[in-house]
Amino acid sequence: MAIKIYNTLSRSKEEFKPLTPGKVGIYTCGITAYDYCHIGHARSAVVFDVITRYFRYRGYDVKYVKNFTDVDDKIIEKAQTLGTSIGEITEKFIAEHDRDMEALGVMKPTVSPRATENIDGMIELIKKLLDKNLAYVVDGDVYFAVDNFPCYGKLSGRSLEEMMAGARVEVNVRKKNPLDFALWKASKEGEPSWESPWGRGRPGWHIECSVMSQRFLGETFDIHGGGEDLIFPHHENEIAQSEGATGKPLARYWVHNGFVRVKSEKMSKSLGNIVTIRDILERYHPEVLRLFIISSHYRSPIDFSPEALSEARMGMERLYNTLKSIKDALSEDTYEEESQLELTEEDRNLLEKLDHIRESFIEAMDDDFNTARALGFLFDTARSVNSYIGKVSKPCTASQRNVLKRCQSLFQELGQIFGIFNEDPDDYFRKDREREAKHRNIDLNEIEKLLEERHQARLKKDWVKADEIRQKLLEKGITLKDTPKGTEWGFV
Repeated sequence: MAIKIYNTLSRSKEEFKPLTPGKVGIYTCGITAYDYCHIGHARSAVVFDVITRYFRYRGYDVKYVKNFTDVDDKIIEKAQTLGTSIGEITEKFIAEHDRDMEALGVMKPTVSPRATENIDGMIELIKKLLDKNLAYVVDGDVYFAVDNFPCYGKLSGRSLEEMMAGARVEVNVRKKNPLDFALWKASKEGEPSWESPWGRGRPGWHIECSVMSQRFLGETFDIHGGGEDLIFPHHENEIAQSEGATGKPLARYWVHNGFVRVKSEKMSKSLGNIVTIRDILERYHPEVLRLFIISSHYRSPIDFSPEALSEARMGMERLYNTLKSIKDALSEDTYEEESQLELTEEDRNLLEKLDHIRESFIEAMDDDFNTARALGFLFDTARSVNSYIGKVSKPCTASQRNVLKRCQSLFQELGQIFGIFNEDPDDYFRKDREREAKHRNIDLNEIEKLLEERHQARLKKDWVKADEIRQKLLEKGITLKDTPKGTEWGFV
């Protein structure tokens, strides 16, 4: 089955046909390096990480380019406010970005270019636009002339008149059309600048991505991605300046992830509801955040809240509990040799279901990377495996061990596409408890001490004391589950 992608440009799902068989070129717009990354950045990063992982799973050689904007009005403003250089600002927040992405398990892009490393290319592209009468110079500034590019608005699906009616554009009497955008900005005192044919200055935001994407992927490449908020004006302007200069399509497929709302409100600094990745990971395991993000289709808006993350945590616990059950069953010292590999009907039924689940998972991902539907098949796997383990003999037979290994392998195979199941189950639960204990200001040593006291009370059949300790732990938000292998605990 072919992969189908919703193309923002055509407003429809299209069968993916790469420019070069077996290869995929992807470009996504990275951060403007002036602040810590937030949940919106996490969503875009995880979405395109999963898309990249899936293409590789399907056998494609992927070249993934994600840039850093390291010269911009916001960076300059922050540097001036703090009395430091833009270099110090950008180095700090690029490092913080990389730290967040590593913690989230986001694979490094093939190339991570910086705007300031590509100034010469931007100047050359602007020269081409001037030669084609698609740009004009005013006092050292260079603007793109949207009226001279007939296809302007094709990505956002709006005419110039509609864009004018709904636009919030800076009033500038020097522009021929209020929608004309800056390709080059004349330098101001105290701002970074470079020499150009129009005097010292710096590039506009949009020209940066055109140059970096084409430098590393060619004048036309497969997929251009980013958040829905970038469709207009950023990606619209990229198309205008790139295609205006080359006469060729910039990207064949435009892929955009939906917005993140915080408690049903749009995330913005003015509302004070920006939630950073580093703050989230103080309390939640990174795989919980990934699960929260992939639980919705990438084009749908998602509502971020503590309740939503708690639900994702419970989902991650269910999946890791299944992995732990498999691990425990396989860790038995002995198993019955005499049965060899003879499969029972129960074994065959589960193996057939695993094959069906893999096929269904791939079918869901082929349909515009439907992670929400694909994730459902992982939970189906967990339910089937848990039911099977409940019937496994003690010790398990050789055939049962092989079936369980197949289950374990399928979880790892499909989990790698989502970037989850990277932990040993026991390590996952330990790290998750440590985060939550720190958040609640609970001493884990005290918990372990109470659990040992309760264990000793149970050995002495002092049920009153055991129940008192259980209640004391419950008051701290800790639940207990007594199993044949000992007492398991977790947070409410």
